[in-house]
Amino acid sequence: MKLHFSITTAEELRERRGGRYVLYSVCLEGFLLGKARYSQLRRWDAQLRQLFGSAVPAFPPKYYLAMTKSMADERQSQLEQYLQNVTLDSNITNSDVFIAFFRKLQQDTFKIQTQRAFLDVYLADGSNIKLDIQTSDTAEQILEVTLCKMGLSRELTKYFSLFFFQDHDDGVLSVVKKVAEFELPYVSLQSMKVLHCKLGIRKWYMDPSLDTLLMDCRASLNLLYMQAIQEVERNWVKPTEGQMQELELLQKNAHKVKFLELIREMQFYGYVRLDPCMCDYPEEGCTADVYVGNNEINCCIKLPTNQIKEVSFKINRLRSWQVTFLGATKGGEEDTLEFRFEYNDSGTWQWIILYTKQAFLLSSCLKKMISEHMTKAAREGQEMVVHSGFISRKRFLVRPNEDDRVFEKIREEDL
Repeated sequence: MKLHFSITTAEELRERRGGRYVLYSVCLEGFLLGKARYSQLRRWDAQLRQLFGSAVPAFPPKYYLAMTKSMADERQSQLEQYLQNVTLDSNITNSDVFIAFFRKLQQDTFKIQTQRAFLDVYLADGSNIKLDIQTSDTAEQILEVTLCKMGLSRELTKYFSLFFFQDHDDGVLSVVKKVAEFELPYVSLQSMKVLHCKLGIRKWYMDPSLDTLLMDCRASLNLLYMQAIQEVERNWVKPTEGQMQELELLQKNAHKVKFLELIREMQFYGYVRLDPCMCDYPEEGCTADVYVGNNEINCCIKLPTNQIKEVSFKINRLRSWQVTFLGATKGGEEDTLEFRFEYNDSGTWQWIILYTKQAFLLSSCLKKMISEHMTKAAREGQEMVVHSGFISRKRFLVRPNEDDRVFEKIREEDL
């Protein structure tokens, strides 16, 4: 499934011999992954083409004359589109050529050589596992080693992932992003130091009923149990007073299975909670607490009149969504992201906007829910609504497609 790649800037630099070249900032889910020249990307494309032939999308052509401003902008857009399209094929993204390119790109950009290092991977109960790694180890390798140390069955690894998160002093837990399998967590942590992020393991599925597949393995049961307790403590889950008393009793007696069976009945269990954000529904100037999971985006909206309105947006009534970079805030501290989705509200399609720095995380959660819905529907022989992705330098857009598979295309948009 297509990854959230973007090229945010193109910096013109001078070589030692006097020539000029452009350095492109390649970002993944809004965070800088590395900087590359056109010639580097072109050589990489040639390597991919030797292995995968016509499965590799068309690469932007080389210009033999001096580029104008419009030509430079077009190339930047085309390179971004190429990066988006090349991730459609899992055979390509799992290949050594793909992984090696981004490994070198990250290391060269942040000037981190391959060497021995120690890395802390945090669990939901606040404890951590200290790993002896190489700085060039990918997230996939680190996840496998960590889960192996915990005794997790290898076939259950796919239900978990590494995430960058912020654990605030006031008790708020913010999930910043899911770490891509080919990403180098050690290098990414160095590049994200200003955010004071930690690397942690969380389950990676949006359907709470999938818990039942992991209950027979002690290690996965422990991971689910720790995360469930964390989400109760951080106020992600909304138990009634009676349910809370039952949970406390089960936790006191360490009845993990019964604890997880009970908590699955509670509101927002298994959801990802986003930080409070602004929204334009049902009117401008509203704030919202957003929970995404179990085939919905649930928003607890505070109206300008201070009234509270809870709205559930079901994914089977969602036609498309977009992520747009709006530029830096007035203070210039961070970029503002707009997440807008097209929703059928009482028979009428309308766009609803959330202004959240976790827009890419929300998009990833929606894609995961759709993937799970398709898998479940295929097993049950139901008709499926399949979504496709359209990405530009400015916006990530997903919309339905009549095809019976996940098929994603690129749409060019003007800046």
